[in-house]
Amino acid sequence: MNYKLVTTNERRDLIKAGDNIVEAVYPEFMLHDAVANEWFFQLYNDFPEYQYWLLDGEEIVGIGNSIPIFWKDKLENLPEEGWDWAIVKGFKDKEKNIKPNLLCALSITINPKYQGKGISTKMIRSMVEIGKIRKFESLIIPVRPTLKKDHPLIEMEKYILWKREDGQLFDPWLRVHEKLGGKIIKVCSEAMDIRGSVQDWKNWTGMDFPESGSYKIDGALKLIEIDLEKDEGIYIEPNVWVVHEL
Repeated sequence: MNYKLVTTNERRDLIKAGDNIVEAVYPEFMLHDAVANEWFFQLYNDFPEYQYWLLDGEEIVGIGNSIPIFWKDKLENLPEEGWDWAIVKGFKDKEKNIKPNLLCALSITINPKYQGKGISTKMIRSMVEIGKIRKFESLIIPVRPTLKKDHPLIEMEKYILWKREDGQLFDPWLRVHEKLGGKIIKVCSEAMDIRGSVQDWKNWTGMDFPESGSYKIDGALKLIEIDLEKDEGIYIEPNVWVVHEL
């Protein structure tokens, strides 16, 4: 099919429709990261050329969000804070007029109607091309492995080593990156920090939390921690730093 890629510079009118798809794809609690809520929508104003949509006619097939950053250290030393760190770093670098040398992917979301059709490959390739055009050294991505949610008790460090019988990586999202030349750098164990009251977590998950402790919830990559005395639920999500050399 003939898909068309457009950036925010060309189609600001797609922001709301794209956001509706993101809300439909991700579990409710993932929409309550404090850092994301503060900074994410500013991407469309401050970095419009790095936010894009893949279109089938007028229908959104996929949404890509990224931010340029400056990083002078080894990639092996990228921060544990992953996603939360990257978006703040990009905005702070811009404020200080620091010239970026890396492009960091923040989100690639596929319209459920188009999932399973190889769109993820097209979306990654599109982001790689955006990075090449801007002459960045690398595309770095705090990847959220697709099937880790089915294995929340397994440490991410172990999960990323899992292989299929054919020798390829077990996780389909990591596997797509691998096929396109992406290399796993390391786990970023504190990529997103999501907190809320116990009632917030009840609203987000539809679950009850009768006592303090660790709970498995749908869509989470690890257990969440509930503290009734402090009236707080905390979920620190691990992701995986992946690099595509440009």
